[in-house]
Amino acid sequence: MKISVIIPCLNAADTIAVQLEALAHQTWSQSWEVIIADNGSTDNTLSIVEQYQASLPNLRIIDASDRKGAANARNLAAEVAKGESLVFIDADDEVAPGWLAAMGEALSQYDFVTGRHEYKKLNDLEVRQWYQVEDWSSGIVPNPYLPFAGGGNLGIKRSLHHAINGFDTTLLQVEDVDYCWRVQQAGAKLHYAPEAIAHIRLRTNLKALYKRAWTMGTCEALLYKKHRKLGMPQLMPWKVFLKTPVILVLQLLSLKIRTKESFARWLMSFAWRGGQLRGCIKYKYLPI
Repeated sequence: MKISVIIPCLNAADTIAVQLEALAHQTWSQSWEVIIADNGSTDNTLSIVEQYQASLPNLRIIDASDRKGAANARNLAAEVAKGESLVFIDADDEVAPGWLAAMGEALSQYDFVTGRHEYKKLNDLEVRQWYQVEDWSSGIVPNPYLPFAGGGNLGIKRSLHHAINGFDTTLLQVEDVDYCWRVQQAGAKLHYAPEAIAHIRLRTNLKALYKRAWTMGTCEALLYKKHRKLGMPQLMPWKVFLKTPVILVLQLLSLKIRTKESFARWLMSFAWRGGQLRGCIKYKYLPI
């Protein structure tokens, strides 16, 4: 087996069929499998997955409900994977035609790769404006410390994944950032495979958006504390840390938040900064 495609999922009944349908139409000359790592779904996600076992003959489902989080689901799937390389994608996205072949070709040359992201197909203009994203983006995100890529379009040699002990299960968000940094600290470079395109779906539910931003901010404090001793720059200047919550409250009180788009942006910023504050207190990390 050359590649194991790993999909962590939790209550993905509304989206996972789109991803599996896209995988069913992938072609490649080498052998590959798909592993669904279910993180404890209570909807009909698994019954939908089972419908694709005929069109995806090397499709397997594993129980990853013992611990919350995509990191744990990915790690458990990697433990049983048969592929020489692992490719991580998400249950709410959609890989483009030719994606698997592009990933396979990239992983035949490099140990660690990411593809290209497209945002227009699965998101309307209003939602893209909330997130201020372009229609296309490179999967590699620049960073003053080390570049990183999201876990929704990421490929790695299985031996390297095990060498760094997989994803950090203490992180419920930004676990992919930590993973990319640790892989690079181990000596592997993150390579870009632009032909490996994934259509990314953005969250449209404001409650889910708030929860994700809050959790991300909380986990960022732990991420920065973990990597600070290895040369990671500070989370933010302490003056910014103190001023930002005040600015956000004043923006709301001064009625500058007048549209759903501006409210969504404000809500993400508020939740993210609030989560950072909570994380700094919880993990005893001072942003100085």
